[in-house]
Amino acid sequence: MTSILVTGGTGTLGRLVVPLLDGHRVRVLSRHGHGPVDGVEHVTGDLLTGEGVEAAVDGVEIVLHLAGGPKGDAATTGRLVRAASATGGVRHFVHISAIGADRVPLAWFREKLGAERAVADSGLPWTTLRAAQFHDLVLTVVAKMAKLPVVPIPGGLRFEPVDARDVAERLVELTLGAPAGLVPDLAGPEVHGLADLVRGYLAARDKRRPALPVRMPGKAGRAYRAGGNLAGPGAARGRRPWEDFLAERVPADR
Repeated sequence: MTSILVTGGTGTLGRLVVPLLDGHRVRVLSRHGHGPVDGVEHVTGDLLTGEGVEAAVDGVEIVLHLAGGPKGDAATTGRLVRAASATGGVRHFVHISAIGADRVPLAWFREKLGAERAVADSGLPWTTLRAAQFHDLVLTVVAKMAKLPVVPIPGGLRFEPVDARDVAERLVELTLGAPAGLVPDLAGPEVHGLADLVRGYLAARDKRRPALPVRMPGKAGRAYRAGGNLAGPGAARGRRPWEDFLAERVPADR
């Protein structure tokens, strides 16, 4: 029975990953820890301050790092890998990152790349998976856009939304396998233009909105138009398409 620490275990992805680790000793790190739930240990710690992190990694063999935010990922990941290295017992550090971390010049992607480098330079055996945007995130974005009286559509933006359940299954497979370094990207089964995603959402809600084509400026715009956020050669593909996810989720919002 392997002992595994999961950060971000209470988030969108973590809630799917933790049950798949049944049969192993699982410890979940969060800022608001509580007693054991369904055999899973919950401990209190804060990656931003470092409080409780050393205690959380003590005695575990594998760290599965799912926690992340809009900023500070490089620093928090660095803090976690230092604590994991100090224990001497961690034999595999697994990390979720984002496709385009090394190609899209935006602060969020730079943080992801910094976190990747912290893992790769840690001296620990490691695996990093870059994933595309989750269906849940894409739905949140297009739903907000669809509330506007006129929807701005940056031209040339394409996405490969992937189901979080597909990502969870792949991460568990990687976690229980041997360290593999940077593995092939994981994206959804199809590429969608942003305009198509918005139109599909509006149709599912039986709504209409005029669209206004706009141009995303600067280096970031050029990177997106060049497909810098899309999966690379040899990428793995999730099974569940965006349309199936949308059909399941949108009726609940009516």
